[in-house]
Amino acid sequence: MVRRFAGLLLGMLVLTGPAWADGDAAEGEKVFAKCRACHSAEPGKNGVGPSLAGVFGRKSGTLPGFTYSKAMVEKALVWDEKTLAGYLTDPRGFVPGNKMVFLGLKKQSEIDNLLAFLKTKK
Repeated sequence: MVRRFAGLLLGMLVLTGPAWADGDAAEGEKVFAKCRACHSAEPGKNGVGPSLAGVFGRKSGTLPGFTYSKAMVEKALVWDEKTLAGYLTDPRGFVPGNKMVFLGLKKQSEIDNLLAFLKTKK
């Protein structure tokens, strides 16, 4: 219970924090190695998780060809820097009941860099 509360609090801080600094896409590609076991950055290539190509501006749970958890569909987020940063910090706390098993990134620099990388994937 305490861990979940801490994750929710951290997610709220991420969402209300300052504007995001630009990350380094090349470094973000290295961070993406942590995601690659389940996700692709290629359009239309889903794995255990959905393709993350074109994720910015996409509504959660809507990529054709991927079966999402009910929680992700019902959350109806629009993925932008703030929502992705909050989710990447604590996926289970940010969208309780989602299927992602990854526990999250803890370093803000990794999040910034990963977001910069994902912005290059349309």
